Amino acid sequence: MARIYDRPVWQLLIEYANQTLDESKTSFHRSEAVEWFASNYPLIKKGTIHAHLIKMSTNAIGRVGWNPNSNHNVFFALGRAQYRRYDPVHDPQPITRDNVDTLRELRNSASVESADISDYEGGNDSEFAFERDLQNFLVKNLHLIEDGLKLYEEDEINGVEYPVGGRRIDILAVDKDGALVVIELKVSKGHDRVIGQILRYLGWIKKNLAEDDQHVRGIIIAKEITDDLQLACTMISDISLREYSISFSVEQVNWDAEDSSDYP
Repeated sequence: MARIYDRPVWQLLIEYANQTLDESKTSFHRSEAVEWFASNYPLIKKGTIHAHLIKMSTNAIGRVGWNPNSNHNVFFALGRAQYRRYDPVHDPQPITRDNVDTLRELRNSASVESADISDYEGGNDSEFAFERDLQNFLVKNLHLIEDGLKLYEEDEINGVEYPVGGRRIDILAVDKDGALVVIELKVSKGHDRVIGQILRYLGWIKKNLAEDDQHVRGIIIAKEITDDLQLACTMISDISLREYSISFSVEQVNWDAEDSSDYP
């Protein structure tokens, strides 16, 4: 998506920090940054500001879903939507998806919002890994969900684990008509309790990211859609349901014994 102003959002956030943080004020609340943007760069959406703060905060777990080469290690999250500048001398090293030790430390750290790490807790490691694999596959094959779907992208932020109020959307996409599509993945059964979760995501996106006339809808994808979830969705026209299936094949390998002389 084309840049709205002459500089990317991450540079504008640095400008904000340079203007507002000094010896008397060393931290800021997310809402203060949003107000500053509204006065100086009003076309930048609140959702985009929120996402960049996470992406640029070295201890925010939500950043691991994006390209690490464009994270810009500038801020450190203090919790409750408070931030300060990152101190490379005294603060922990910036986290990455592969930095397992740091992730474990952050789970027990009071310096990170509990909501920011709640999505990584619960369930077992194999289920989490499978959900990650399913997510990665669907991101590359959104057409299998619906023709014309494209991954949401704006100013170095994409729709993989898009942050919404301390939680994350599995996939945020845009359909062929320009509507924003929230995609929620469940590796096993999709129960009716997921309705509250996806409705919260839809409301956040509608309030903080969507244009005034832009439609927002949701898709729930699960291995099995339960009867209670189907019943609940009969009353909500903006949420549709999908079931996925996985298949694999085993093929014989024809091996020539004479070729074995090439190996010790």
